[in-house]
Amino acid sequence: MLNINGLNAAYGVIPVLHDVNLQIKQGEIVALLGANGAGKTTLLNNISGVLPAKTGIISFLGEDIQKESSDNIVNKGISQIPEGRKIFPYLSVKENLLMGASTKKAWKKRKEMMEKVCNLFPILKERASQRASLMSGGEQQMLVIARGLMAQPKLLMIDEPSLGLSPLIMSQIYDVIKTFPADGITVLLSEQNALYALEIATRGYVLQDGHIVLTGTSHFLLNSELVKKAYIGM
Repeated sequence: MLNINGLNAAYGVIPVLHDVNLQIKQGEIVALLGANGAGKTTLLNNISGVLPAKTGIISFLGEDIQKESSDNIVNKGISQIPEGRKIFPYLSVKENLLMGASTKKAWKKRKEMMEKVCNLFPILKERASQRASLMSGGEQQMLVIARGLMAQPKLLMIDEPSLGLSPLIMSQIYDVIKTFPADGITVLLSEQNALYALEIATRGYVLQDGHIVLTGTSHFLLNSELVKKAYIGM
């Protein structure tokens, strides 16, 4: 589904990603593990067209998308949920969700999708008319994930969904994320919290200082000394 080969990226003259290779098959949940500053968000921004890569190839469903605009990439079926619960604070919960239905196809099915995401996260239906800024951090994270789903993506990229959340809320959100492949949504999950991510992921990649340093099944990574020491605290 997604193939990245020899990707290099930079902010100005400062290199961030170095010869990154990554593949995702349809129906997988793939974890992208790494500390803050490892380059995870940069990689997601490269894929979504927010930040053009310097060199390398990014193909989605067999089509080169590296030079496509971010709008076109959304239209092709890739949706990115940014780190930090970036909501529209003065809009209602319902209005925030509608902002996610940004393609013509998604807008036509907005009512159907609204019902679907509210079934996944019932609190959104209860708070539909409430201003989004009044929600708790966990509720806002549910909102931004639901907003990403409103675009009807084939590939959903989620950046640090557990950041700043309690273990209980994290578990609730991860329980929902792991159901996405059954609905035809492939997931690229960027996380520092390796334990949570690898519990639901099929495979994973470890990114350090812009380099992929380890890849394998979730079982393999959970038993890796590198992952245990750096991301699980064992």
